[in-house]
Amino acid sequence: MTKITASIEVAARQAIESQDLPGLFPAGTRVYITDMGTDSVDTLTSAAKRIHELGYKPVPHFASRRLTTKAALETRVRRAAQEAGVTDVLVIGGGLERQAGEFSSTMEVLETGFFDKYGITEMGVAGHPEGSPEFSEAVAIEALRLKKDFGERTGAKLRVVTQFGFDADRFIRYSESLRQHGVDLPVHLGVAGPAKITTLIKYAAMCGVGNSISFLKKNALSLTALATSHSPEGVVGPIEQHILANPTSAIKQIHIFPFGGLKKSSEWLVDRGSWNLNTVHYSTNAVAN
Repeated sequence: MTKITASIEVAARQAIESQDLPGLFPAGTRVYITDMGTDSVDTLTSAAKRIHELGYKPVPHFASRRLTTKAALETRVRRAAQEAGVTDVLVIGGGLERQAGEFSSTMEVLETGFFDKYGITEMGVAGHPEGSPEFSEAVAIEALRLKKDFGERTGAKLRVVTQFGFDADRFIRYSESLRQHGVDLPVHLGVAGPAKITTLIKYAAMCGVGNSISFLKKNALSLTALATSHSPEGVVGPIEQHILANPTSAIKQIHIFPFGGLKKSSEWLVDRGSWNLNTVHYSTNAVAN
């Protein structure tokens, strides 16, 4: 069976300092660099630069409501492109109740034109299969329509990257329903890498994915105990089966949140056949687009 390929997420400090990173992922892998709102532009640029130098594809986060001024945003985009070879970004809302600066939404950041100006042609935008406490489903769909229209206007290559969760059926329904709402963008589904269930519940609570916590706790007894390690196969397996049965599926890739550690996630992806560390280019039916 064809295995779906994967991107992965790292913190900026981890990107700069981790001695495990060389050769840990296949060359060309998208490596997302988290924006926690506490790292300097120098740190974020250095993180992207090291990821690029290691042969991976750096994808820095831009959390809209955490950004300050247009001038600061342009500086950060310019440095990412010119110093770190960035051509791909993830632009998200940022989750703050009150914006920190001039931007209140992803669209406001996209409409600055800075990404296009500095040659950044690929962009991920947020998807919420479980909904969000901050806005309704109708508002979320309309926002995705606007982003899709932006991509068509500007030639930017957009994709939807979702928050992590544990309910494969819900993820599949969400991904395939987007087309019915006029959003025919490729979808990359967020998946928590191998980790203890207690760790996952902690991160789910921090990230506000309440339905995931309920789903996880409900199914924890079948995993013998909360201290047991969680395997992502229960999420990824059904997604792959769905893609095999539906070759035109909107789902093109999974995006790994390595809560149990980068090495553990990498080993799992290699063992299951999603990653091949011996080749520069690896192809699957679920192409990375």
